[in-house]
Amino acid sequence: MTDVDAVKIIRSGGVLIYPTETLFALGADASDEGAANRVALVKGRPVSKPLPIIIGSMDQLDLVTKYASPEVLKLAKSFWPGPLSILVKAREELPYAVKDSRGYTSVRWTDHPVAAKICLASRTPLIATSANLSGKKAAEKFEDIDEELINSVEGIFDGKPAPRGGSPSTVIEPLSNGKVRVLRDGVISRATLIQAGFTVVN
Repeated sequence: MTDVDAVKIIRSGGVLIYPTETLFALGADASDEGAANRVALVKGRPVSKPLPIIIGSMDQLDLVTKYASPEVLKLAKSFWPGPLSILVKAREELPYAVKDSRGYTSVRWTDHPVAAKICLASRTPLIATSANLSGKKAAEKFEDIDEELINSVEGIFDGKPAPRGGSPSTVIEPLSNGKVRVLRDGVISRATLIQAGFTVVN
C-alpha cells in the first residue's frame, strides 16, 4: 500500500492500521463520527475510554481544540513532536467517541514521518489507538497485529520506520501554574517532565 492509498482510505471514512513512533495504531479520520465509531467497534473499546488523536503539525491542533492554554503550549513547545499526549478541550463538533464526559480529548503531534504525512495529506487529525483488540497486547511489530483486526479494516500501511515499541505515549492533564497530572505513564517520564520545569501532582 502507498501513502496515497492510505489517504484515500482515511478520506473515504475507512479504518486503517499504520505505524506511529511508539506502536502500530488503529485509526481513522478523527472528525468523522461514523469512522470513529467503527474504530471503537473494531477494537472492542468501551465507550467510557475516549479514542486518542494525533496531528501532523502544530497547525492541526486548531482542528482538535479552539483553546490551547499556556500550559498546553508550553508542554507542546517542550515535547512536540513526540510521544506526549495532552488533554485538551475538544471542539464540540468532534465525535463523541474521541471525548470524555467533560468534552476533553488527548492529542499529540506525532514525530513518526508516516503518521504525520497521512495526517497532513488527509487534512485531518487521526484517531491513534493501539492496533490490538481491547484487552490484548499492543502491537509493536507488524507480525504482532491480530488477524481478526486485520480482517476488520480497509488497509494496513506498514511504512518505515517501524514503531520503536516499548512504552506508549505519556498522557498528561495540564493544570495551572506549570502543574501537570500524569494520566498514563509512558515514554516521557515524570522525571523528564520535572526537568523541563513542570510540577507533577497526584
